[in-house]
Amino acid sequence: MSSVLNAVAQEIVSLHDFFTQWSNGTADRDHLESRFISRLHPDFTIVSPDGAAHTRAHLKTGFEQTFGSNPGFRIEIRDVAVRFQSGDQVLATYSEWQVGAQRFAQSRNARFSTVLLKLADPIQWLHLQETWLPEEVRAADRFDF
Repeated sequence: MSSVLNAVAQEIVSLHDFFTQWSNGTADRDHLESRFISRLHPDFTIVSPDGAAHTRAHLKTGFEQTFGSNPGFRIEIRDVAVRFQSGDQVLATYSEWQVGAQRFAQSRNARFSTVLLKLADPIQWLHLQETWLPEEVRAADRFDF
């Protein structure tokens, strides 16, 4: 695995591990800024699977309200790939598989994500686009993690 791919995969998995801990209520509440918000570029946007766009400030407000709200929630990241790199910016894709998601109609769901990252210390998230994986893909795969 290349060093860029390794750094990108580690960043994506680490951030989603924090999401799991936050949702489960096992993260330190004081770490929201250092482990999540500070990793988002000030102009960060996310387009969620339903097509809604959200800013960094919107995410912070939402996360502050959800600490410990989903004790059985788990995430597994799969298939991280670097699709393009130019200078210190990397376009990567990955799939995110969720179990126990109370905020969605499907408690077991999966999405395909495309992320634009800036390679810095720490890595900065610039933009994220999520798309629901179709039912036939989810049905053919395992949620046994």
